[in-house]
Amino acid sequence: MKFDIPVPCFFGKDDFCDALQKIKNCGFDTVETYNWSELDTEKVSETLEKLDMELISICTSDFRLTDISFQSHWLECLKDSIAAAKKLGAGMMITQVGQDTGEKREIQHSNIVATLRIAAPILEEAGIILLVEPLNVLYDHKGYFLPSSAEAFEIIREVGSENIKVVFDIYHQQVTEGNIINNIRDNLPLIAHIHVAGHPGRNELQYGENDYKVIFKALSDMGYDGSIGLEYNPLLPPEESLAEFRRIYI
Repeated sequence: MKFDIPVPCFFGKDDFCDALQKIKNCGFDTVETYNWSELDTEKVSETLEKLDMELISICTSDFRLTDISFQSHWLECLKDSIAAAKKLGAGMMITQVGQDTGEKREIQHSNIVATLRIAAPILEEAGIILLVEPLNVLYDHKGYFLPSSAEAFEIIREVGSENIKVVFDIYHQQVTEGNIINNIRDNLPLIAHIHVAGHPGRNELQYGENDYKVIFKALSDMGYDGSIGLEYNPLLPPEESLAEFRRIYI
């Protein structure tokens, strides 16, 4: 189990490579990011190698899976994103499923599954894991189709590929449903990445209602050996916030 830093959350206004150096100086070797198209992939790759750091995930460049009319476009964007991930050394990509289109829920659910089934062999050939992300609709993503982790796990089971799993965002699922530790434990083989933040506010972990010391111990005890992304908006200066995280939780 290791902790990674989503670069835009902490140093979004900095040059990406300068941000990598700051994160390295804070004692972290693993990062993730979102919009790969903003990056100079060659320069970033060189900087990662120089600093002995790993970029573990990027996002796909399109998220519209609920609407079947975007299937071909989403798949083309997936291929472009895979190419970028390979250049950057990222073994995972995060995708969202898009807004609720107003169509019957079972149809939108089936649309997601159908497109992911087509994507599965593409991802398997590339050796990339695609992460489907449920998000809360109460505060941050109103109108989003997939708030429930249970439905996300159902989708993954229906697709049936080891290269398509869930990114379990504890902040979003605390807003949506709670029961964090049991929901992770019961579905651990379907989870390839975890995000964390304090709720309410989506800020430092120590300011929220969850006891992350308990959660991290439970994850360790259940054998989770993936990465945990500190996807929060720091109230403290970024370097101070990361130093406090290390003091409290590592």
